[in-house]
Amino acid sequence: MKKLLSEIRNCRVCEKHLEFGVNPIIAASPKSRIVVIGQAPGRIVHETNIPWNDKSGDNLRNWMGIDKALFYNAEFIALMPMGFCYPGKNKAGDLPPRPECAPLWHHLLLEAMTEVQLILLIGQYSQNYYLKEKTKTTLTETVRNYKTYLPKFFPLPHPSPRNNIWQAKNDWFGKKVLPDLKKHVQHILE
Repeated sequence: MKKLLSEIRNCRVCEKHLEFGVNPIIAASPKSRIVVIGQAPGRIVHETNIPWNDKSGDNLRNWMGIDKALFYNAEFIALMPMGFCYPGKNKAGDLPPRPECAPLWHHLLLEAMTEVQLILLIGQYSQNYYLKEKTKTTLTETVRNYKTYLPKFFPLPHPSPRNNIWQAKNDWFGKKVLPDLKKHVQHILE
């Protein structure tokens, strides 16, 4: 695993497409029990080299019912984005994750993590990649039907503070999905 993580951190495959430079962000261990597959690092994460080091990360940790110490302990939780480097911005926000990373590295990482019991699929990019034709028509419907994908996958919306309106319109998420997510996380990490 150490060699693989080094190879990923030294990857330059999509360098010419990254306005802010190459800086692959990854945290994993052969013993990781939960894998969080998000979109791509944002600007703050790119600058600090700490995955989920922003408001979205605060929300995600709250959703999971865990603190930073546990979240950043790769022996328990692997943090593996669809695109390992910050893709930059456009008028609507961050660009999509680079498409090269997941097919190049994900299968190798998942093969090296032999203790994985749950994969959290955060947002549409990871859900489309891993669930393929099993996704529902919308992200909302995929998340609403999260039990369909258990025990391996648990689909979630992106925990961005910009999604607060989505959460307010979909109160079932806080009432049903989040308590079940916390229960699964607690059970796996005991």
